[in-house]
Amino acid sequence: MAICMITTARTVAPIAIQAHPLIAFSSLLVRRSEYVTLYRKTYGPRLFARFGIRYSDCMGKLQRSEAEWRAELSAEQFAVCRRKGTERPFQGDYWNCKEDGVYLCACCGQSLFDSQDKFDSGTGWPSFTRPVDAQCLDEQTDSSYGMVRTEILCARCDAHLGHVFPDGPAPGGLRYCINSVSLQLKPRTG
Repeated sequence: MAICMITTARTVAPIAIQAHPLIAFSSLLVRRSEYVTLYRKTYGPRLFARFGIRYSDCMGKLQRSEAEWRAELSAEQFAVCRRKGTERPFQGDYWNCKEDGVYLCACCGQSLFDSQDKFDSGTGWPSFTRPVDAQCLDEQTDSSYGMVRTEILCARCDAHLGHVFPDGPAPGGLRYCINSVSLQLKPRTG
């Protein structure tokens, strides 16, 4: 582990990095974009959050046209993820899934939820007590259908995932109610 001084236009800050043995750092002044490019496959949202850097800002938003999304997603995925629809309760693949793993965004593959944080809310949609990391989600106020709710979006690709409600179990008290079609389960190996 090495301590480097990162210089930006606004600040000089110490940052701990793990140097790759084949890379010689001739200068300790590394632009944030170069650092992120070099370590994007090694470190995730938690490392960047530790230094007050939003991971999705570093990685950049995944930008695709509507035609590209239509070609890549199923009709139901497009309706839910891109058009902010909702799948029918008790119909999705994951509402009653007990398999161990990590739930990824169906659109961009970003890790969103861990199966260990999943619980049966009785609503018919997969429910989680917390995300893998708060930095992987964005929130927006949703006032559709005559009610005010907090909509949850993937921070990387802006896919509509579902909503978060303040009626979850302790200790956090939150229930992330997510559409199955907006998720993809990556089973945990060994």
